[in-house]
Amino acid sequence: MVKLSVCIEMFWPDLPFEQRITRVAALGYSAFEFWGWKNKDIDKVKTAIDATGLTLAALCVEPNFCLIKRNTSAELLAGMQESVHVAQKLGCSTMIVTTGNTYDDESFEISRRRVVGNLALLGKLAADSGITMVLEPLNTLVDHHGYWLTKMAQAADIVAEIGSPAVKILMDLYHQQVQEGNLTANIRQYIQYIGHFHTAGVPGRHELAGSELDYRSLFQAIDATGYTRYVGLEYSPTIDAMESLRQPLALLK
Repeated sequence: MVKLSVCIEMFWPDLPFEQRITRVAALGYSAFEFWGWKNKDIDKVKTAIDATGLTLAALCVEPNFCLIKRNTSAELLAGMQESVHVAQKLGCSTMIVTTGNTYDDESFEISRRRVVGNLALLGKLAADSGITMVLEPLNTLVDHHGYWLTKMAQAADIVAEIGSPAVKILMDLYHQQVQEGNLTANIRQYIQYIGHFHTAGVPGRHELAGSELDYRSLFQAIDATGYTRYVGLEYSPTIDAMESLRQPLALLK
């Protein structure tokens, strides 16, 4: 059965993060995740993890949206080292990395070489630290205009070239449906490269239930591949958050 994780960035925005973790546990989830760690009280997050027994399924490498940037390898490596320290303190073994936006004055291939070089550098540190890095394609049609990496085939090509079990893909089903569709076929084709999933309803990035995507079938497709890592709920609720988060659990039955 698919294991779900709640992205607490999207829920209870008026509450401290550690209280959000407690609410996730109260709903019966076993895991949560968040984006950047620099705006969190890490000691309080650790206390909440210890109190609830939840797993931190993923967090973002700091600085984020930087793989494509020029002359930043040293900064990226230093940020990765800090991020690994935080992840290990919190018992997290998956870290999300993003590329950033395109440069208008260079070709795709030149940018790709830099992205591959930076990701390989960070991936070596990840492997040495027992961390899996997941590279995320995003959609440019609605949410992230100008973002460099948009398609699963592009991400798989990069991950295959690096050739490290510590470097995989974050397949965000919301972003990929908006950008290119073909979700079930891409799940099956690229599952060997996928280390994390994100979900949200399309259109709008809201609840899974009632969207144009059949998430019950998508969860079954993921489960059929033998995937055992987490599937994150990264959406903005339109109803009471507690009620909203009961819906995905029902889709697993």
